[in-house]
Amino acid sequence: MRCIYCIGFAALIVTASCGSGTPYWVRIVDAETGRGVPLVEFRTTPDAVSFWTDSNGVAIIGDPAFEGRDVAFLIRSDGYEFQEKLFEDTGKVLHVQTGHHAELKIRRINIAERLYRITGADIYLDSVVAGLKPPIAQPILNGGVTGQDTNIAAPYHGKILWCWGDTFGTASFNFAVSCATSDSPGAGGLDPSVGVNLTYFVDERGFSKEMLPLDRPGPPELVWIEGLLTVRDVKGVERLIATYTRQPGLAPPSECGIAVFDDAGKQFRVLAQLPLMGSHFSSHPFQVTLHGKRYWYLMPQLRVPDEWKAIADPMSYESYTCLETGARFEEAKPRLERRPSGELVCGWKPNTDWIGSDQEKQLIARGLMKKEEALFSLIDADSGAETGASPSSIAWNPYREKWIMLAEKIGTVFYSESDEPIGPWPWAKKILSHKAYNFYNVLQHPFFDQEGGRIIYFEGTYTSSFSDAKQDTPRYNYNQIMYRLQLDDPRLEALNVHP
Repeated sequence: MRCIYCIGFAALIVTASCGSGTPYWVRIVDAETGRGVPLVEFRTTPDAVSFWTDSNGVAIIGDPAFEGRDVAFLIRSDGYEFQEKLFEDTGKVLHVQTGHHAELKIRRINIAERLYRITGADIYLDSVVAGLKPPIAQPILNGGVTGQDTNIAAPYHGKILWCWGDTFGTASFNFAVSCATSDSPGAGGLDPSVGVNLTYFVDERGFSKEMLPLDRPGPPELVWIEGLLTVRDVKGVERLIATYTRQPGLAPPSECGIAVFDDAGKQFRVLAQLPLMGSHFSSHPFQVTLHGKRYWYLMPQLRVPDEWKAIADPMSYESYTCLETGARFEEAKPRLERRPSGELVCGWKPNTDWIGSDQEKQLIARGLMKKEEALFSLIDADSGAETGASPSSIAWNPYREKWIMLAEKIGTVFYSESDEPIGPWPWAKKILSHKAYNFYNVLQHPFFDQEGGRIIYFEGTYTSSFSDAKQDTPRYNYNQIMYRLQLDDPRLEALNVHP
């Protein structure tokens, strides 16, 4: 007898017969969608032994002390609620016995649905031990990677190129950018609801190799890609461009510039260095056409023409800002441009610092800017309170016929809409949150949109860094987790009740 369970669009098949020597396992599924839920904790009490579900929602309960016994488990997951009560918490008593398993349901509170972990080791370890067939080709270890920070991705030459920042292995590390490719859905790639089959660029050890090595004098520094975009060169050939920084940790960059992907050498090469302007910001470029001219917006307040020569020319970059042309943002005395009437003069200006959401908050707090003059208000559409969120990723959405933004604040992600890519972005709706964990550098993947943009996909870095987490989540910490969001969810209509 074979037991079949569904995960997204793929089937997971129990290869061991029911009642065999397979360790006891439990699978927890989303009560609404029926698919397995990753990152659910089964915690014993009072000795606090924890088991975590893998990307199929499966957790192996393999402790010999539990064999043949009833065991009480507290069942918890950020953004989800198990609805059975155990003591004063939520949980269930399970009878642990080799060769058996259980399936439980959990209610999703988040609007966004957690799908799977993309990077790191043992993504489907528990499913493999349980005798289930995972949907991805490398379910245990891929490219030697156990942890990766901050994803940047772009379609290129018929595939999707994925890049990350700091990358760790079992006894290796890469602080000079790592990359992988995957086939696009419909062209050999998996449906994004199921997973992503990554093929890493690796070194002679089989570990994710340095994709932008910079030989510079002095102590080694971190190299981070900020954004990816494609531009046709002088011969009309599509080239993959990366904006990058080199920096000593979280301190301001010591170098920033433009790199181009060497298709033959399978690495990025520096094309040009640019003047240092401010701190590092993860950038998720998107295209906008205005008055017949096409631009790459590296972020909503920074753009460059979609032209080969412009990419390497610092004077071709323009900031949407209310600073005087040529000014830098000086915190002590910002040089805001105003008309004699007192109205701010905002517009696209070359060689000028842009003003982000954090700077807007500073200016408002000091009385130098009115709240109604801000582009990134991001007020909670339910409570009317300030979210304090910062923009992370913007894309045009044909289903909503709006520009949509994902914004973040320490483990919480908000959804917002605007008629223009620059904004304003007055209202926001919380779509996922964590109690004491971070989820940052959130990135939407428009190349994964389904049903005309009704369903979107996004990911972020799940990490204890910069959070109140008391301990790291095994295997998940410092890795990328994929979510999907249905834009016809009635809870998003709260954005439409405001003028």
